[in-house]
Amino acid sequence: MAIKKTEAGWQVDIQPGGRGGKRFRKSFPTKLEAKQWENWIKAKILKNPDWQPERKDSRTLLELVQLWERLHGCNLKSRNYPRLKRLCETMGNPIAADLTPESFSKYREKRLATGISPNTINREHATLRSVFNELKRLGHWTKPNPVQSIRRFKIDDKELAFLTGAQIDELLNALRASQSEDIYLVALVCLATGARWGEAVGLRFSQIRHGKLHFSGTKSGKNRSVPIDERLEKLLLAHWSKKGKRTDGRLFGSCMSAFRRALGKTSISLPPRQATHVLRHTFASHFMMNGGNILALQRILGHANLTMTMRYAHLAPDHLEEARKLNPVSALTLG
Repeated sequence: MAIKKTEAGWQVDIQPGGRGGKRFRKSFPTKLEAKQWENWIKAKILKNPDWQPERKDSRTLLELVQLWERLHGCNLKSRNYPRLKRLCETMGNPIAADLTPESFSKYREKRLATGISPNTINREHATLRSVFNELKRLGHWTKPNPVQSIRRFKIDDKELAFLTGAQIDELLNALRASQSEDIYLVALVCLATGARWGEAVGLRFSQIRHGKLHFSGTKSGKNRSVPIDERLEKLLLAHWSKKGKRTDGRLFGSCMSAFRRALGKTSISLPPRQATHVLRHTFASHFMMNGGNILALQRILGHANLTMTMRYAHLAPDHLEEARKLNPVSALTLG
């Protein structure tokens, strides 16, 4: 009998090619589904006697992530594997082939309910999407990307805090009073060049050349050079001599904790997670307010595209000033 009732449901057990031919067996919850599958198998074999149904991919999501890490992720500057591993564990490490837009959307809802920010979930989504895309490119995943069609959460622009002239003076005074010999100069480098805190702390003597700071190994992976004031260059060179010329060539040691303590002694209040990054925002904001060019700012900050830099465009003195004279009302007699 081709279809019979078993404890597991309705089982199809057929050999379309006759005795000695390929055998196909599968169970279904209903007899109708079993009959439909039997007819489908027979039609496939009729067209192509050598046809074989695609075997189910039983790899778990974590197995795919581990494969991606070995083939691609280990070469990336940003280490996404720990985040992906936590994602797999939180989802219960499902069979990757069973992952659907609906199941991932439910996972996102649960994450939101636990207080995880939409921005964090968007990063998880983007990273997982890139895993499937890369494995597909490498030939290790043949099915559609299960999270490709899901839209990211819309995130409102965050407030980009920056320091006023008076706040800069207050902060620098607090940094001078610190026991750390490094944080004052590190902050000056950030304020003078728009460098990220890590870029400034990692500065080496060899990166100070011809009145410029030459940043390498940056977040974007691109080198950039930023001119600096002659006074700042002299301060950096004097600091290098005073510190005894460290064998690793670095001007500074780790000093973020000292910076946070000094900042806490000021009256400056900042949004969460902008303690050291406010220095970079301050450079960019004052650059635009003083009439700087947005394209020049993009190159100085090392942004891969102009979209990130445009966050500061509204601070330019003439931002959207064309609206005042190019609108249709400007040609009318009012009053």
